[in-house]
Amino acid sequence: MKYIISLIGLLVVFGLAYAASNNRKHIKMKPILLMVIIQLILSALLLNTTLGLGLIKVFANVFGKLLDYAGEGISFVFGGIANEDQSPFFLNVLLPIVFISVLIGIFQYLKILPFIMKAIGLFLSKINGMGKLESYNAVASAMIGQSEVFITVKKQLGHLSANRLYTLCASAMSTVSMSIVGAYMTMVEPRYVVTALVLNLFGGFIIASIINPYTVKPEEDLLDIQDEEKQSFFEMLGEYILDGFKVAVIVGAMLIGFVALMGAINSIFDMIFGISFQEILGYIFAPIAFIMGVPFTEVVNAGGIMATKLVTNEFVAMMDLAKIAESFDPRTLGIISVFLVSFANFSSIGIISGAVKSLNEEKGNIVAKFGLKLLYGATLVSVLSAVIVSIVL
Repeated sequence: MKYIISLIGLLVVFGLAYAASNNRKHIKMKPILLMVIIQLILSALLLNTTLGLGLIKVFANVFGKLLDYAGEGISFVFGGIANEDQSPFFLNVLLPIVFISVLIGIFQYLKILPFIMKAIGLFLSKINGMGKLESYNAVASAMIGQSEVFITVKKQLGHLSANRLYTLCASAMSTVSMSIVGAYMTMVEPRYVVTALVLNLFGGFIIASIINPYTVKPEEDLLDIQDEEKQSFFEMLGEYILDGFKVAVIVGAMLIGFVALMGAINSIFDMIFGISFQEILGYIFAPIAFIMGVPFTEVVNAGGIMATKLVTNEFVAMMDLAKIAESFDPRTLGIISVFLVSFANFSSIGIISGAVKSLNEEKGNIVAKFGLKLLYGATLVSVLSAVIVSIVL
């Protein structure tokens, strides 16, 4: 039965993408089917094999060590601020982003990350039928972040069509940056975080190929990546330390605002209607949760968490998931966890359009115009990844 529901889920996702397509006649089915098969193989490998689980364990252990090292710096500055056996969210989940940001900066400075991003991007362009720039951008978004990635392609922005710009932005919203992966792993199982990272990369290409099909001419497909302004090593360290701290503070501020606002709205709805706002959202999103493979008895609670992620952010949703995780079937927990690992929410529209506008005002205005369509596509990527996982779990 689960395979029938998963098949229906795939058809629904593709149908919703097809309904929003701006050029249905030019949709290329061969690369789309190939990427779906790759998603199934990779998810089965990562979640159902000894090799895959071993790779995830290594990945998780690396980030575990990095979080331990980050903890030393945090303890030096903030030691004693929390009571014994307490784990303040800002200190233990958000501040380690600073150290991860520093490591990314070092690998960028040593030209290791740019080499990896270009190599993987070129390889992916052979599979997805898109341009080299689109493939590079998707990999770069997953490594350095959804706003920072546009700095590396700023020389190209002025020459990009609206179609290509949409694909670049869709990749940035569908993936998550490595600097924040460690924080996710403290909130959901690492194996689901790693699986979502891989699936979303291909899912972004799949959905963009349906919603936004186009052909890149060879003369337009130049992978001319902007080099960062030459800095000394310690200038770079200072910049990435501050950037990481800014991310931690911004996420913390957004959590304060969103959690407080959600609590107030829930209270108001409960007083007036006898049901919380999140429960209402849960019923709205329940059909989507069902086609993702969530059992009927759990679709309302799962739908509420999915909706919370969309209207607030993934951190708020992960916190809510942790509160009721024990009430979910393990398979449901895996499906929802994969869905949550992406930047697909309303606030990301402003982040991405603002990042592009800071580099090219004209292109930033174009991004703002298709912002809702961008979120629509990125949400379908999350649903597609969850459906794929539901097949192999």
